[in-house]
Amino acid sequence: MHWTWLLPFKTHTHTYPLRGGTGGVWHQAESSARWCLFPTASRLKRGWVNTMNPMFHKSFDDVHLLFEILLAGVQFEESGEFSVQDAELASLRKARNLKVICEDIIPRKLSDIFRLIYGLSSQVGPLHQDDFERTMLTLIYTAKQMVNSTNEHQGDMWQGSFVSLYKAIKKDLTGTN
Repeated sequence: MHWTWLLPFKTHTHTYPLRGGTGGVWHQAESSARWCLFPTASRLKRGWVNTMNPMFHKSFDDVHLLFEILLAGVQFEESGEFSVQDAELASLRKARNLKVICEDIIPRKLSDIFRLIYGLSSQVGPLHQDDFERTMLTLIYTAKQMVNSTNEHQGDMWQGSFVSLYKAIKKDLTGTN
């Protein structure tokens, strides 16, 4: 019997280095070919150089730069535009990459964020580095929206999504619920 018709539904195993681990530590995780936490990452419109896996950080220097950018201040506009408050930091190529990720990849609507939360709650094993980064950026976005909410109900919705994203990140980092 020929089994190739099952391939689109097959679970694939990916091997990648652990976050924060040594160069020789590798981890295997299973991910479904049918499920993607950030579906817009595979359909970017801007001609991104690495359209298969756009990420901001690839080294600890990039992590420090991200922290510096966040400390300097970022703005998420209602129009969907993302900006870095510090002009010098905003002019960096990495900041432009961050802008593409924040404008085109991370979810901005509550319904999309709840879909992400559902996907994270069904996640088996640790998140891949790019999914972890995007989840953190989504957490930052929800924190901004929570603070800028205009009414109590809207604020409660953003607060609930913030708490759920925080719990998903905590679960990923500690390996516990």
